[in-house]
Amino acid sequence: MPDWKKLIEGKIAIARKGNKPGKINQNVRVPAGQTEVKNFPILDLGILPEVNKSNWKLRIFGLVENELNLDWEAFQLLPQTTSVSDFHCVTRWSRLDMDWVGVKAQHLLMLAAPLKTAKFVTLHGYDGYTTNLDLAALLDDDVMVAHSALGYPLTTAHGGPVRMVVPKRYAWKGAKWLKAIELHEFDRPGFWEVRGYHNEADPWQEQRFSDDE
Repeated sequence: MPDWKKLIEGKIAIARKGNKPGKINQNVRVPAGQTEVKNFPILDLGILPEVNKSNWKLRIFGLVENELNLDWEAFQLLPQTTSVSDFHCVTRWSRLDMDWVGVKAQHLLMLAAPLKTAKFVTLHGYDGYTTNLDLAALLDDDVMVAHSALGYPLTTAHGGPVRMVVPKRYAWKGAKWLKAIELHEFDRPGFWEVRGYHNEADPWQEQRFSDDE
């Protein structure tokens, strides 16, 4: 079993770095306090769930007209899209021009047909991880349920077979090993949010922690 306390404290320490405004970057595409990298670092809670294409399923449920339960074959039959976006991690690195392949979140939500009372979502990972977003954030055109990145299928370490990608938010809002999307009326803070991470997570506002202004 991973040392949860040590892992959590370590990630928070890196993200905080004194919890003060970061240095402005010359490259206007890199938010303040971030450093551009050319690799794709791996960060998680030390748990690699035993999920693969043969046993993976995605459930979309809660305040929807049509609950969805998709296996890998059904997911692959949906319209596939390639999207290029920048990726910003709260631990202060950014990779530009990440190309992702998958299904737009807005398409999946269209199929599920959210009820009028649905205002927020919880993303559930196969590792037990959760994170929260307002429903409008998932309807952005660049938000994807991705199965490939940089020309290759996502490895387990990078959240494969499927992860959520939310480019306008810090990467912790994009759950790895995506298992379910739950729609509900009221906001429900997820794993990092209840531990002090910012509820909105806008990298351009440096919203790393709830006490960040």
